[in-house]
Amino acid sequence: MSRFIRSAAIITFSASALASLPAMAADALHYNQISLRAEASQEVARDKMIVTLYTESQNADPAKLAAEITTTLNQALGQAREVKGVTLRQGSRNSYPIYDSKNQKITGWRERAELRLESADFPALSKLTGELLNTLKMDSMDFAIADTTRKASEDALLKDAVAAFKARAQLATDALGGKGYKIVNLNFNTNGYPMPYARSGGMMMKAAMADSAPTPEVEAGTSQVTMSADGVIEVLQ
Repeated sequence: MSRFIRSAAIITFSASALASLPAMAADALHYNQISLRAEASQEVARDKMIVTLYTESQNADPAKLAAEITTTLNQALGQAREVKGVTLRQGSRNSYPIYDSKNQKITGWRERAELRLESADFPALSKLTGELLNTLKMDSMDFAIADTTRKASEDALLKDAVAAFKARAQLATDALGGKGYKIVNLNFNTNGYPMPYARSGGMMMKAAMADSAPTPEVEAGTSQVTMSADGVIEVLQ
């Protein structure tokens, strides 16, 4: 919504009036000012695939349990490192006691450890995930916008948002009969970049259990990203 403020006053030059000139000068900064908003948007592909796998087990001996979990994780890490373009991150690892039916005595321990895989190469990561599901379980499959893609889209949207703001500023200036305008301030805000978009891992889990597991097809989709330009212009008369 635009706001047009214009003020006029008859000034009587006196000692008291001269004393108030600094305040009047400050008020003049808001003369013929209009608040405007313009937006630019585009569809951006979710081009990063994120898979979280985990191993979980229990044992009465916590040391043996930890060794078992570590061995399983190390094997998975070694296998994943052989695939180019896949980034590996170890997620959370937690261990907690198991109590008897009366909840008084510890009868064993349960431990869970996660492995996070990220890649822009969907087929390669899908194939690797299917292979790792022979020893690990899937927690989630997510899709996000890669950092490089996000920066490129922000740069393009910034130019579009500035152009849209200038067009709207000129339209408002013409409507008010101004000779031109100057930008007082301009701020940009971006929204629409998603948190990782979770997909069910059921399809891939079933594929991995088959005798000859095919590489599952995945479709990450897109997100509509918007950049808004909010600012104030001063119409010149």
